[in-house]
Order: sequence, then C-alpha cells, then structure tokens
Amino acid sequence: MTYRVMGVDPGLTRCGLAVVDIEPNRRSTLVAVGVVGTEAGRSLDERLLVISEAVDTWLDLHEPQVLAVERVFSQLNVSTVMGTAQASGVVIVSAARRGIPVALHTPTEVKAAVTGNGQADKAAVTKMVTKILRLDTAPRPADAADALALAITHAWRRGVGLQGAAASAVSGGTVTSAQRVWAEAEARARRR
Repeated sequence: MTYRVMGVDPGLTRCGLAVVDIEPNRRSTLVAVGVVGTEAGRSLDERLLVISEAVDTWLDLHEPQVLAVERVFSQLNVSTVMGTAQASGVVIVSAARRGIPVALHTPTEVKAAVTGNGQADKAAVTKMVTKILRLDTAPRPADAADALALAITHAWRRGVGLQGAAASAVSGGTVTSAQRVWAEAEARARRR
C-alpha cells in the first residue's frame, strides 16, 4: 500500500507543490510537481488567494494522506519571512478544511533526510531528489525540487521504509537490528 504525501515549499513569489507516492520499501514515485507563482506587484490578498486556490485544486485532485510543509525559520529579511509565513498559513488552512494532517519540517531536516547532509546546497538536494524518484531530468525550479524533498522526507521520517524493513525481516530479507527494533516499536504504537 502506498503512502501519498503532498510537499509544499511555501513562498509568495514561488510556491513549490509536489505529490509523491511512497511504497513500504521506500520506493518513491513522482505523481505531480509544479510551482504556483505570483507577481510582487499584486496585493497581498490577491497573491494569497492565488496560492490558496492552487493548493485547493492540488489537494482535491491528488487526495494526499498528509501535507508536508517547510517550517518557516528566522532570516535576516523580515519581509521574506512574513511572506513565507503567510503563504504557509494559507496552505495549512487548506489542508485543515479537508481534515488532512499537516507536518512541518525544517530545511536542515529535509536536506539531511534526502542527502545525508543537513548543510547541503540546493543543487545537491535537486540531484538526490532526481535520483530517488528515478527522473530523467531534474525538477525545476529549485522550489519544485524542495517540495519533492519535503514529501520524501516526511514519508521516510514517518517510518514508511521501516514498515518495509519489518516485512523484509519476516520474509528473510536483511535488515539491521536497529531497523527491526524501530519497526517493531512503530507496529506496537499503531496497535494502541
């Protein structure tokens, strides 16, 4: 059974949107990816409405089980942080209206999950997302790749691959003892 995650890299100028299906063995497949953009000259309410309508359309069309959004973090440019936070709020409300759970992940968390290095640059994230999803061409712009990385990160951190590890262990596959312990703990938690 696949786990469908929608990733959102929020922003007023470019808001990355991506949907990924993740199998129990962690195999990740691209469903859709894109960017909704708004012009800086438009009013804030118009810009947020464009983002909201795009996210609504994606949520209704792709029906993800969860929405993974990049956590807003402090930057030196307060106006950029405010715009990102406002776009995030619109996205989160769209999911909440549908009863879709929302998970927030920091940029460092996403980079570490996808590349193994929390300080990786955008090129490294894009390269690994392209490899993980078995894509012929890299997703562009970087906001699209970041949205894909968010979706993948959420599924992997949730333990989707560990369910596959538990199944592999039962069928005689090779898993580490740490993977086995984690999978068993997760299974116990689900039963409660």
